[in-house]
Amino acid sequence: MDIINVIMASGRSAVELALFILLPIMVIMLCVMRLLEAAGIMDWVVAKVAPILRPAGLTGLSVFAMLQVNFVSFAAPLATLTTMERRGASERHLAATLAMVLAMGQANVAFPLAPMGLHLGQFFALSILGGIIASISTYYLLGRNLSSDEQTLDERLAHPTMEDPKGVLAVINHAGNEAVRIAIGAIPLVALSLVVVNGIKAAGGFDLLETALLPLLQLVGIDPILVVPSVTKILGGGTATLGVLVELKNNGAIDSAFINATAGWLVHSWDIVGVAILISAGPRVAKVWKPAVLGAGIGIVVRIIGHAWLA
Repeated sequence: MDIINVIMASGRSAVELALFILLPIMVIMLCVMRLLEAAGIMDWVVAKVAPILRPAGLTGLSVFAMLQVNFVSFAAPLATLTTMERRGASERHLAATLAMVLAMGQANVAFPLAPMGLHLGQFFALSILGGIIASISTYYLLGRNLSSDEQTLDERLAHPTMEDPKGVLAVINHAGNEAVRIAIGAIPLVALSLVVVNGIKAAGGFDLLETALLPLLQLVGIDPILVVPSVTKILGGGTATLGVLVELKNNGAIDSAFINATAGWLVHSWDIVGVAILISAGPRVAKVWKPAVLGAGIGIVVRIIGHAWLA
C-alpha cells in the first residue's frame, strides 16, 4: 500500500468536497436562514410550532435546534443546546432535544446529495418524524428519571436585524463567513477520515469484511456496497460519509435509488464524531447523553424503515 498516495488522494478529495460541494450549498442556505432570522420569520415559526411540539418534550429553543440541523448543519444546534443549558432547561428537555438532533438528517449532507438524486421533501419529512419519535422516546421513556426542574425560560434567541440596507448586507456577509468557517473546518476531519477509509480499502480490509459479512447481508437483502459508507459513517461522521458517497456515485457503484433507500441509515449525527461534538455544549448536556443516544437510535430506526419502504 502506497501510504503517500493514499494521503494525497484523500486530502484532494476532502478539499474538493469542502470547497466545490459543501461550501456553495452552505453559503446559500446560511444566507437564507440568517435573513429569515433577521426578518423575524424564524421567531414567528417557532412561536407557532413550539406549542404543538411541547407534548413531545420539546421547547421553543428545541424548535430552533430542529430548524438548524435540517437547514444548516449538524453542528449548528450546538449553540442552541448551550443556550438551553445556560437558561435552565430541565435535564429531560435537554435529553429530548439532544436525541432529536442526533436522530434527524443533517443539512450539510442532505443538500449536497440532492443533485445526486436524494428526494429532499421525503427526506425532511422522515427526518422530522424520526426526530420527534426520538424526543418522545427519550422524554417519556428513557429519560423519565431525569430531573424535570427548570427555571423560567427565555426561549428567544438574539438575531441581527434588517432595519436598513446595510443591515441586510451585514447579515449576508456574516452568513457567508460562517459558511466558509464550516466548510474549511470540515477539511481536517474529512481528510483524516478518508485517509483511514482509503487505507483500509487499499489494504484489502473492506474486501475481507464484505466477504465475511456476505452470507448475512444476502440473508437480509442488504447490498454489500453499504459496508464502506457504513464504516465511514461510524468512524468519521456524516461529512466523511458524504465524500465516500460522492466517490461511489462518480464511479457508478451506486445510484439515486441507493441514496434514497439508505438515507435514514447514513445521514444523521448518531456517530462518534456527532455525539462528541454535540455533548460538548455543556456539562448538563453531556450528563444526559446515554438516554439521548438510545432515544435517537429509536428515531433512526423509524427513519431507516421509512426510507427503505418508500425507496
